[in-house]
Parts: sequence; structure tokens; C-alpha cells
Amino acid sequence: MTSTQNRVRRRNGPLPTFHVRGPILGFLARRPLLRFLARRILVAILLAWGITLVTFVLTNLVPGDPVAANLGQRAVGDPVAVAQWRAEHGLDKSLPQQYLLFLEGLLHGDLGTSQQSHRPVSEDLAEFVPATLELAGAAILVSLVLGVAFGLIAALRRDRLADHVLRMLSLIGVSVPTFWLALLAFYVFFYRLQLTPGSGRVDPAIGAPPPVTGLHTVDAALAGRWDIFTSALGHLIVPALVLSLYTIGLLTRFTRSAVLEVLGQDYVRAGRAKGLSGRVILFRYVLRSALVPIITVAGLAFGSLLSGTVLVEAIFAWQGVGQYAYKSATALDLPAIMGVGLVVSGVYLAINLLVDVLYGVIDPRVRLR
Repeated sequence: MTSTQNRVRRRNGPLPTFHVRGPILGFLARRPLLRFLARRILVAILLAWGITLVTFVLTNLVPGDPVAANLGQRAVGDPVAVAQWRAEHGLDKSLPQQYLLFLEGLLHGDLGTSQQSHRPVSEDLAEFVPATLELAGAAILVSLVLGVAFGLIAALRRDRLADHVLRMLSLIGVSVPTFWLALLAFYVFFYRLQLTPGSGRVDPAIGAPPPVTGLHTVDAALAGRWDIFTSALGHLIVPALVLSLYTIGLLTRFTRSAVLEVLGQDYVRAGRAKGLSGRVILFRYVLRSALVPIITVAGLAFGSLLSGTVLVEAIFAWQGVGQYAYKSATALDLPAIMGVGLVVSGVYLAINLLVDVLYGVIDPRVRLR
């Protein structure tokens, strides 16, 4: 700093500091929650592009010849038929060209044509994804209600009989294989006791409701067909409970640990010293502070349920995306495999974005960092 600047500073005070900032950045700077959301959305867009690249590369690294899987060994011996089939499905181009064509179609909502069903992959997914969403959504709803409730009870009854029983049940829930439990539930409740309907999403004699969302329970309620709603709900209960057992055990253990950690904080003891009721302390202070790890586990659990329903769908003949993915993988149906991978990855991405948003809503410290 020169002598002239020093004299000006002593006479007029420190020199003003100017921050050059655009209108959008200035608007976001005054609103930390919106700034937090903008960062997360930008990261989500970059991750979405990365998902398309990884899905395309991994799908093309699958061992096997899609030509032989779709045309058969006899047709593979005909070079003309092989060349025509590869040109029709774009396999005669280099991998970078195939990826660019894949991205171009993806931007226009075109996931390609299934080599197995000979229909657009988007139409196949629009038919099968709602079934899995209905099953996984019901499972995560049951898991959240029972898992959080059991975790709260176990934490508030620490080292008592209820705590020991719930911890033992949660250990069983995370240890029992889901496919074995599905077979056992189907055998006991349908075959032996005949308390639940059989396989499928609805009784064949009743039929499916008019399609609106693809969720049979929701569509039946919208149409006012309560007979179809009852049948769809009856078919949904057992597979949803089977899927939710592992998540219930997981959420019970995480909720118990999170609540016990918060119960030992100073502000909880201060609230009790002020004479606040136990309900106010539990729901306004304890549970809200413990929601961050609970939301994290719930988000990851929902993504796992959506992508891990293959065996349960097979046992209960639930025509969802799991069965579609299995059949596409056995037939080396590359467009269908990539479509399923993008849907599952997109669900994980959307859930993580939602979890990040909930972080910022619940805990202001997160969005101010």
C-alpha cells in the first residue's frame, strides 16, 4: 500500500470493498436454502450424465453375443442376417457413436426397442415399473411406521424387556434371507391357512382397474371400484410385509441409536429442567434431531427395495421391473437392460436428492455450510 493510500485511509476510513456478483448469485446468497438446493440439483445433473455413461459401458461389457441370443445359433451362420440385424440395432457402429446415438434418443425419451418384446423399452417400463413402485412403496411405508415406532420404544425402554425383545426381532429381520421368508409366507398364509389370495396383483376373475397411474390400488380407488381395491390390497399385503422385514429391522436399530444419542444432549436435559412435557421433548427436540440418520437409511432402503424385488416378484408372480430385468438379462436384450439400469439409477438419484432437500429443511446448519 502506497503512502497516498495510507493518507486516504486515515482521513476517510478503510477503503470500501466491492463484490461483483450477478443477479442470480445475489438472489441465492440471500436465501441459503435455495442456494443449497441449486448446488444439489447441479450435482444431480452431473451424476445423471455419469449414470448414462456407466450404464452404457457396463452393459456393453456383458459377456455374450446378443446376436446369437436373439437370432439363435442357426441364424448366426448367415452373415447377411447377422449384418442386417446389427445394422438395424446400431451395433455396426463404434462404441462412441453408439453412445452418442443413445444419448440423442434418451433426450427425446427414446430408450430403444426391446429385442425381446419388439416394443419400445419406454412402453415396457411404463407397464412394469408401476407394479414395482407399488410394492416397494407399500414396503417402505410399513417399514417407516413400524421401524421408527419400534426404535423409539426400544430407546425409551432402554435395557428393559421391550428393548431386548425389539432388538432381538430387529436382528432376526436383518438376518433372515428375503427369498426364504417369501417362500415360507406364501406356503403358510396361502397354501396352508388360505388367509391371503394367491399370486399376481389382482384376482383374474375381477381384472385390473382402468389404468391411470399403473398402481392397482390407486387406480381402483380413483375409479371407485372397491372390489378391485380390496383384491389388489389383499395381494399386496404379504409381499410388502416380506420385503419390509429387513428394512424394519434396520430402521429399528438406527432409530434406537440415534434417539439414544440425542437423549444424552444438554438441550434435552435443559428442556426437562424447564418442565416441558415428555411429548414436546420427544417430538419437537429428540425426534427432529434424530431424523437425519433415519432419513438417510430410509432413502437407501427404498432404493434397495426397488432394485431388489426380483426374487419376491418371482415367488408371488408380481409382474414388475425385477422380472422384466431378469428376462432381459437372460436374453441379452441390451436396450432393455440399459433402460432398467437407468430407471433404477434414476430412482436412487431422485431419492438422494430428496434426502438432501430434507436435510436442509430439517437442519438449517446443513444448508448454511
